[in-house]
Parts: sequence; C-alpha cells; structure tokens
Amino acid sequence: MGIPQPAFYLFKCEQSAPPGMPKPSCVTNETRDLFQHLAQRLMEKGIIGTVQPVRTGCLNRCQYGPVMLVEPGHIMYSHLTKEKIDRIIDEHIIGGRPVAEFMIEAEAWDEPISPEQMMKMTGAR
Repeated sequence: MGIPQPAFYLFKCEQSAPPGMPKPSCVTNETRDLFQHLAQRLMEKGIIGTVQPVRTGCLNRCQYGPVMLVEPGHIMYSHLTKEKIDRIIDEHIIGGRPVAEFMIEAEAWDEPISPEQMMKMTGAR
C-alpha cells in the first residue's frame, strides 16, 4: 500500500519584491510569517498529512496579495491574514465550504485558458 495523496494542496505565494518596486508583494515584514502560521495550524489540527502547504513564487495576482490557491477547486484567496487562514482551514479545508468573502474578485480570475489557446494568443509555436 502506498502513501495516500493529499486531499488538498495549498499554494501560498511567497514572492517578495525589493523595496521600491511598483507592484505589491505577497511577502512583507508584516506578512512574512503567514506560511509558518499556515503550516503550524495544519499540524495543530492533525491534518498536515492530507493537506499539503506549498511555498510558491508569484501567482500573478500581486495587487490582491498575500494570496493562496487551493486545489482541488482552483480557489484563490486574497489579502490573507492569520485570522483568514484559520477560517479557511476550518470552514473550507475541514468543513468543505469555501469562504466566499475571502476569494479573489471574480473580475480578477477568469476561466482557465488551455496551453494551446495561449500559444495561439501569443503567436508561439
């Protein structure tokens, strides 16, 4: 018997921009401990084995940062705080009910584009 697959992957943007950059950053002095908080809460709840937190680079939604993408479901949460992370774990990950009030605005998150469609749009071969 193999090791079970995680039920969820939580992709937390850990991109930090140098001071003075025009676009916002998901990691600042005020938000640098959010990933640690996420992992700690998953351990405290006893679900770290089935919920995999993943540090990622930029998820291209800088103005909504800090952000986290939850898979399955393709749900992105924005403007994260420790309190929001706690509710996302309790209500979405454990309770099965995504927290709509923390989701990225619909205008910022269109339907996915296939690689083939993207290649046509960019003229790549």
